[in-house]
Amino acid sequence: MAIKAYRVGFLFILLVSPAANQAAAEQPVRLSVLSYNIHHGEGIDGKLDLQRIAGVIKSVDPDLVALQEVDKKVKRSDSVDQPAELARIVEMQVVFAANIELQGGHYGNAVLSRYPIVHHHNHLLPRVDNGEQRGLIEAEIQVPRLNAPLLLLATHLDHRPNDRERIASTAVINQRVSNQVQRLALLAGDMNAVPESKVLAEIGTKWMSANSVPQPTVPVGKPVKQIDYILAHPRDRWKVVEFKVLDEAVASDHRAVFSVLELLPQQTR
Repeated sequence: MAIKAYRVGFLFILLVSPAANQAAAEQPVRLSVLSYNIHHGEGIDGKLDLQRIAGVIKSVDPDLVALQEVDKKVKRSDSVDQPAELARIVEMQVVFAANIELQGGHYGNAVLSRYPIVHHHNHLLPRVDNGEQRGLIEAEIQVPRLNAPLLLLATHLDHRPNDRERIASTAVINQRVSNQVQRLALLAGDMNAVPESKVLAEIGTKWMSANSVPQPTVPVGKPVKQIDYILAHPRDRWKVVEFKVLDEAVASDHRAVFSVLELLPQQTR
């Protein structure tokens, strides 16, 4: 990069050449994404420790984070506003979506972002047989050099063996991009379904998984199955640069998943 420095009195003025600016602008857009079921900050050692959760997040320095099982002013987690506290520690913007009232507070999902969150909405997902109320955060993120806000969907699906509710929720998730075939979107969360399930097959009709080979995330000590995912839409606009399951095995009962995704040029149709 061609940079020239000029001294004017006691000030130095740095001039960046137009060629350098153009080169920077031509670099592909890359986004690093983390998805983490934090178990309301309680580790498998029984300790409630948000600093430890924040350390996991900071270890990969992500641009975007989807968090599940987050408490806000709930008695069991010392009535702490966990979304606000995590945002403060990791120095990111946050939105929280409450799905359940619990012990004087609320329980749900959260999104952290390095970039401005210009709009967000929580969609309550279908309930089957009086299951736990689940939700889908829809957040619009103003990512530099994108002409329109990126759509980030974050969720935590039903955990019960029967997949009827997960399938119903998948229909809602897919509907968010069904009429926006070129809308840049990411989906992250705990799907409570393995890669070969009908749930992931349905999600796969609209989304590209960041990992093509299963990478187990639970149980946290010795993972044997993957139920946590990062996905992208449309599939022809994204390239996976990196995907990994983080090796931290104490802070929560899930391992976090992390991916770096690169935006590809739009194809001429």
